[in-house]
Amino acid sequence: MSTGKIIRKDGHYAHHFESAEQEYTSSKQGIWLFLSTEILMFGGLFVAFFLYKGMYPEIFHKGAESLSWIYGAINTAVLLTSSLTMALGIHYIQKGKNSQALTQLIITILCGAIFMGIKYVEYSHKFHLGLYPGQMFSGETGGVENLPLYFSFYYMMTGLHGIHVLLGMGLITWVAIRTARGDFGPKYYTPVEGVGLFWHVVDLIWIYLFPLLYLVE
Repeated sequence: MSTGKIIRKDGHYAHHFESAEQEYTSSKQGIWLFLSTEILMFGGLFVAFFLYKGMYPEIFHKGAESLSWIYGAINTAVLLTSSLTMALGIHYIQKGKNSQALTQLIITILCGAIFMGIKYVEYSHKFHLGLYPGQMFSGETGGVENLPLYFSFYYMMTGLHGIHVLLGMGLITWVAIRTARGDFGPKYYTPVEGVGLFWHVVDLIWIYLFPLLYLVE
């Protein structure tokens, strides 16, 4: 393995590692381990969703009717774009083009902001109609008993995903600031790569949430 992408500007690595290569390998393993726990967490929600959907199909069918697939499709396009700009940001840093990388990272943050803005519009509309989760539900049920069950899943899954989008935006802001300072370059970009992997997983989770919540009835 080449050490070109793991040596910091000062040439140092953490004292508890034997080499820069070991630090890089350990960092990547740690990132993937963390991401696997994220996938397991959302995977549990997906399994529960499918189980309850199988038991109460009429509830989930009625609940899905209240969602706008147009909003979901726009957000999907926004996140796919953000994955591209994140990848380009890493690519430009690897090539030593930090100014172009910074531009791509800023676009990625803006895409995240657009995504959250659309979710705010969606949530506001549902709150206005009284479509709250659980016992807080005060909207029209359309004759379907236990409709709040669907919205409990909806808010839990999209809300948890939204928190991850906000965390990702914060992390990208952090690496963008460090990129502007010149902390990263062709010889060291591990943090940017790690944040990029996190962002791609967050985007991937939405790719599953969109059809599950907005399209499959």
